Amino acid sequence: MLTTIPSHDDPRTYKIIGAALEVHRVLGSGFLELFYKEALALEFRARDIPFESEVPCNIEYKGRPLRGEYRMDFVCFGEIVLEVKARSSTGPADHAQVINYLASSRLHVALLLNFGGDRLEHKRFVRTQM
Repeated sequence: MLTTIPSHDDPRTYKIIGAALEVHRVLGSGFLELFYKEALALEFRARDIPFESEVPCNIEYKGRPLRGEYRMDFVCFGEIVLEVKARSSTGPADHAQVINYLASSRLHVALLLNFGGDRLEHKRFVRTQM
């Protein structure tokens, strides 16, 4: 089951969004995702936000790994999935991608950040146990 909880209720996601807001303030919109990811990594280091980038996320079928793999843009604090976009808007396909990352990584919190608009778009996903 997924829920959305305001990011200010979690100091870790609040810090990540703060870093993303700074990247968006400096770069604005219109660049490729690659540049936002690189700028985020620099901002995370400057703010002492622990992260890994391009984290592999393997998919299993009945306990057996499948050959392909996803690569999550970032995992921050060892447990928060971060997906970066740079388009005019995000939609159900982007939400599904984040949900799949949560399910296959067995992590519980994710942020979807979109740098493509005049304002930073962010959405927080929380996977709860059923």
